[in-house]
Amino acid sequence: MYYVYIVRCKDESLYTGVSTDINRRIRQHNHSKYGAKSVRGKRPVKLVYKESYRNKSKAYKREKEIKGWTREKKLELIQCLH
Repeated sequence: MYYVYIVRCKDESLYTGVSTDINRRIRQHNHSKYGAKSVRGKRPVKLVYKESYRNKSKAYKREKEIKGWTREKKLELIQCLH
């Protein structure tokens, strides 16, 4: 299973990524050198959204789509969960 996820950083910025293990990936973002470089100065990060896909290419296609969105559109997506 592949997960497209969005995390909220300490500075309120949003980061979108793909992982097969979200818990491991969040730990990496928060505690190791294997987290995304763009969030290292913005720790801690908190998971605020996720979607699951069986197909790797569909997950990466969705990640690319979301990354192209405005912040406002991403926040609307996140609000759909609450």
